[in-house]
Amino acid sequence: MEATQRIACNADLINPLFTMGIQVSCVLVLSHFFHLVLKPLGQPGPIAQILAGVVIGPSALSKIGVVKKTFHSSSEDYYQILGLFSRIFFMFLIGLQLDLPYAMRNIRRVGTVALGGAITCSVFGAAVSLFLYDVLEIKGSKFLFALALMIIITNAASPVAIRLAVDYKLATSDVGRLVISSSLINDICCALLVCLMSIFSAASSKIGGKIRNGFLCLILVGVVVILNKHLSLWLNKRNRNLKHLKNTEFFCVLSLIVATAMFIEWSGYSSIVSCFLMGMMYPREGKTARTLMHKLSYSIHTFVLPVYFGYTGFQVDLGHLKSLENAEIVGAIVLLSIGGKITGTLGACRSLNIPVTQGVVLAFLLNVKGNVDLVLVGSAVQNYKWSAKANNLLLITIMINTVIVGPVVALIVSRETKSFGYCHVPFERQDPERELRILACVHGPRHVPTMARIIQSSNGAQSTPISPFLMHLIELPEKTKTNLMYNQLQDDELSDDDDYGGNDVVEINDIVDAFFAETGIMTRQLKVVSPFATMYEEVCNGAEDLRASIILLPFHKHQRIDGKMESGKEGVRITNQKVLRHATCTVAILVDRGFWLVGAPQGLGFEVPQHVAILFFGGPDDREALAYGRSMGMHPHVNLTVIRFLPESSKDHDAGMRIASYRDEVLMSIPGRENENEEDNAFLANFYNRYVTSGRVGYVEKYVDNGEQTVNALRQMGDMYSLFIVGKGGRGQCPITIGMSDWEECPELGTVGDLLASADFDGSVLVIQQHRHQKIELTED
Repeated sequence: MEATQRIACNADLINPLFTMGIQVSCVLVLSHFFHLVLKPLGQPGPIAQILAGVVIGPSALSKIGVVKKTFHSSSEDYYQILGLFSRIFFMFLIGLQLDLPYAMRNIRRVGTVALGGAITCSVFGAAVSLFLYDVLEIKGSKFLFALALMIIITNAASPVAIRLAVDYKLATSDVGRLVISSSLINDICCALLVCLMSIFSAASSKIGGKIRNGFLCLILVGVVVILNKHLSLWLNKRNRNLKHLKNTEFFCVLSLIVATAMFIEWSGYSSIVSCFLMGMMYPREGKTARTLMHKLSYSIHTFVLPVYFGYTGFQVDLGHLKSLENAEIVGAIVLLSIGGKITGTLGACRSLNIPVTQGVVLAFLLNVKGNVDLVLVGSAVQNYKWSAKANNLLLITIMINTVIVGPVVALIVSRETKSFGYCHVPFERQDPERELRILACVHGPRHVPTMARIIQSSNGAQSTPISPFLMHLIELPEKTKTNLMYNQLQDDELSDDDDYGGNDVVEINDIVDAFFAETGIMTRQLKVVSPFATMYEEVCNGAEDLRASIILLPFHKHQRIDGKMESGKEGVRITNQKVLRHATCTVAILVDRGFWLVGAPQGLGFEVPQHVAILFFGGPDDREALAYGRSMGMHPHVNLTVIRFLPESSKDHDAGMRIASYRDEVLMSIPGRENENEEDNAFLANFYNRYVTSGRVGYVEKYVDNGEQTVNALRQMGDMYSLFIVGKGGRGQCPITIGMSDWEECPELGTVGDLLASADFDGSVLVIQQHRHQKIELTED
């Protein structure tokens, strides 16, 4: 706030502002250059941005007289204001994007990792504080210096840790999510300690005023949180037919956040915690939150964070390391910080059974420094009577601790690809309580309600977490040519990349908001604009980045009012076929006949009971379909029935299931038919014992001799179920389906799925394919 007062009283506002603009431009240009050079070496963006600041700062270019004169010293106040607004915006965005359900589910793991590194670093910091107090020529309180040193060594800067996790494609992995949540806890606790330090450092006559201001800040944050909820609801209703809020409304929402943060800063406290809390407690549904995420994400990641990281390097003067004593002090603090993090984090990981390599990566990513450290060191000279030497050397340690993380983590991640890379596990070999990550793809609003219904039905067991993502696939014409000016375009024509999708985006957003309101399941939305020729790559890459368990694709045909199926764009079908061949996870194609509408009197019908059938013929795809469907069997509004098709001859030889009770356990005896059926029998036995005998899932056997009898049996149940789930194929020469492929129209659905997609059936169809290994993919191509 003092920097703000100095700027307001400065007679020459233009020159420092102009020089700061030049500096910001140089930081952005140099950071892009360094990023191009360092990216092939596996170094993330923040490292390049910090190095750009170091080059422009007093360590390099600012030593030149002309450059130093151009970069006027009075622009430092503008940098402080820019840093303040940067902290306000990205801490609010971090809170808004926080995966709160994950943090709450794994609070023990997150807390253990954060606490493990914090304890050892605090002990190390306290141990050397007395020695450094004399060496760094500190004149203030020894206790406050020891506490400050403990905070600097302990702190993990959440913005930097999150950015690094994203750049290394770890943000959706267990390690990355653990890093993000642990760094947030660490960062918030350190920020709270900095606030307490400001109270302790105040004169005895001012402590009462500090405490009073603290309570006022807490009350203000609570009032703003409540006000944001009502304001968000009002803005959502006001802009019901728009994709985003108007710019004036967007700035009004931000102004409320900024005004609150500025009042807290004026009261003598850091606004880091309050901005994070306001973002975390902001309503996530509706156009208001969607607009904030959309507009803040781009500006922060493109402009704010690069400048902020650049300013971190700009403050550092590496010339102080010419002295051997200073270099030894910096090296000792850096080693203490790294050693403390590794020791404490590995100890915590050992108790949580986390592998050592993942523990080392956790330790280094939690050793990055940032906003809290800079705030503390920046105010220490005046508030805590630190020497300029202490200020400069601690800034260097903050920078080195952050920069050193990049090469180390890049080396470990590149060498341990099995531990950190995306490795899909089929549903049949997964723990039923493992998190279900669904990537549902749609080309328009037509299929969104049914996709939402399937997502909701898949969230059967309360102990099984679910993370759904909705990807809107929009065709990008290969060549768009028009002779019209922008103001001559028709309402349905597109003039900007952000407008691709037209009014479909509004309808999709409304359905997603209604889905969240009725079920409480938060669905994250993505948009892909691509020509059909390469759209499958976007889907497959998105699934890998999100570490999806399954991809849901809409069938290229849709149902007309008269019940017949009408073909859509051929590009949709080609995309589905390519995703089936190239995806590295389970893929399902949805034939939509209104699964969500069956029996729904109003709304989206998410609470209306549905009858679902899983058709089991045998093979890896059918086992995958059965494994995926077991989560639906746990849902209170889904009546799930497993229908197994067996040869008629097996009935005479008692090849069916014989249930026997032995020692209070329900066992299943299935005589072996052929070696290829052993996996089917074993998996079905386990499924039967766990779900059928408990009454959660129904089980029926159908005995048929050939494909014709199979078709007749399927037609008899055509209107009994609102959803059929079946595997695509992989059954080999199954005698009960031979001949059914003679009239096959869509091979991507498999023999049975293609029949169920015909006009003889009323229910929707979900055809599932287990991930194919490379050899199988090549033969299929």
